[in-house]
Amino acid sequence: MTQSTNKGFTLLETLIAFVVLTVGLLGAVALQAQAKQASYDSLQRAAALSLGNDIIQRIRVNDTVSALGTYKTSFSTAVREITQSSSACFNTSCNDIEMAQFDIEQWKKAIKAREFTGAIANATVCISTDVAATGGAVKVVITWAGRQKMKQNSDNTDITCGDANKNRKMVVLDTYLLRRG
Repeated sequence: MTQSTNKGFTLLETLIAFVVLTVGLLGAVALQAQAKQASYDSLQRAAALSLGNDIIQRIRVNDTVSALGTYKTSFSTAVREITQSSSACFNTSCNDIEMAQFDIEQWKKAIKAREFTGAIANATVCISTDVAATGGAVKVVITWAGRQKMKQNSDNTDITCGDANKNRKMVVLDTYLLRRG
């Protein structure tokens, strides 16, 4: 009877295969976590863009000089505001200022709804209008608290909407409004 000189070799191969498999599985889990985070960030940006485009279209429809001053506002969803319901605009006609107030109130409700679903957390919104008789600039800035730490570039730190010290993410929509006379 001869004794094998390769005792334990199969065990060593098994242990090495187990280590390689473990490293591969850990890599796959890390990749899945990164993909989930990227998907969440995409959801936040899409929600902010949708809301920003919504208010810009509302401003384009109601573009009188007096209404544009009403749209110029900033607010935070962290502050609980008690607003009066402007539901009268659903059933009766409203003047331009009442319609602008109604638009802002409905828009705040849409942002709150997105916050409750987790799409945009602790949002701060700033709308600025610099429109003369024929037209001008409208800027909508939506910021929210992101989960990932981000380094702000100089263009972002110059924007004063929202808290720049947190992991702030933002969408800035600049457009030109050509008034209809």
